[in-house]
Amino acid sequence: MDFEEKVRLLHRRHGGKIEVNTKVPVESREDLSLAYTPGVAIPCLDIMRRPDAIYDYTSKSNLVAVVTNGTAVLGLGDIGADASLPVMEGKCILFKRFAGIDAFPICVDTKDPDLFIDTVCRIQSSFGGINLEDIKAPECFYIERELKRRCNIPVFHDDQHGTAIVVAAAAINAFRLLKKEPSEARVAVSGAGAAAQSVVRLLFAAGFREISMCDIEGVVYEGRPGLNPALAEIAALTNRGGIHGGLADIMEGADLFVGLSAPGIVSSDMIRRMNRDPVVFAMANPTPEIMPEEAKAGGARIIGTGRSDYPNQINNVLAFPGIFRGALDARAPAITEEMKLAAAKGIAALVDDGELREEYIIPDVFDSRVCATVARYVSEIAAKNATCE
Repeated sequence: MDFEEKVRLLHRRHGGKIEVNTKVPVESREDLSLAYTPGVAIPCLDIMRRPDAIYDYTSKSNLVAVVTNGTAVLGLGDIGADASLPVMEGKCILFKRFAGIDAFPICVDTKDPDLFIDTVCRIQSSFGGINLEDIKAPECFYIERELKRRCNIPVFHDDQHGTAIVVAAAAINAFRLLKKEPSEARVAVSGAGAAAQSVVRLLFAAGFREISMCDIEGVVYEGRPGLNPALAEIAALTNRGGIHGGLADIMEGADLFVGLSAPGIVSSDMIRRMNRDPVVFAMANPTPEIMPEEAKAGGARIIGTGRSDYPNQINNVLAFPGIFRGALDARAPAITEEMKLAAAKGIAALVDDGELREEYIIPDVFDSRVCATVARYVSEIAAKNATCE
């Protein structure tokens, strides 16, 4: 049986990947009266009088909505709400497996950002957090910003921030291994979509200052014609040297390459033109911007990809389960930039000096310490923020 048929069989056999189970028995009249009518009126009235009691009496305290409109699904693009459901179910099982969080897929059949926002706002009472998934740019920026403004629970676009957190963790450890200061490094980013923009912001927060980006139109620079508002903000933050041209121009002399773009667009010669001991994170999936063997031939010292069949897999699952575990446990109303940076530092800290090497700069996705560590770092920031308020 080939891989495709195995996949189809798994999904058909189980009728999807998630189910709803009860936590309490319903085997007698007493069970029914306690869990449902007439007893259920008691917690309802308690919540009406004290809204925070909803976290004590319901599944809201451990339930996340995984929400999409299917406009940017994995490498499949705009496949629509219906076709995105298997992916959202997959994300739900990762929440359960790695963080013990119950998650439910919500596929909203609209490309209208305001209608999408309104729909999510109206269902927020049932959930403790909102994980936005596979929504195309630039609409995803507006959607997340408005939902964060209008919702009183954490909202997190994993495609952006999960990627950024793990890239930042990998970069922190790569430069720790090389004994280089992030503030002195030059960074070249290929791609200027949602994930790339979030990566740039978090790398900047982590101490990297000299960052340049390139998209399909060339190097991003302040005042470049046709920039959307989100990219214009990034342009003001990056490319301090005022470089114009293409990807090869920003890679020349760079210490770190971050690829969030397209397969095969980087050559070994472009790696050779980077600074000494270059770090290469080529994360286009399934085929990276440059294959690790070619990058190594060009002189790359440390290499990471999004693939599981090479060392240093840069995978969002290292971040989002722990982020939400920490936010839910702390009953945080939002996930802040400070929490994201703390999560990156938490992931990086799991690789100690004795373990740190070129093939091991970030922990494995199945490292059981990751979720708890990220959750603790996030919870500490949430507690500090609550104290300050």
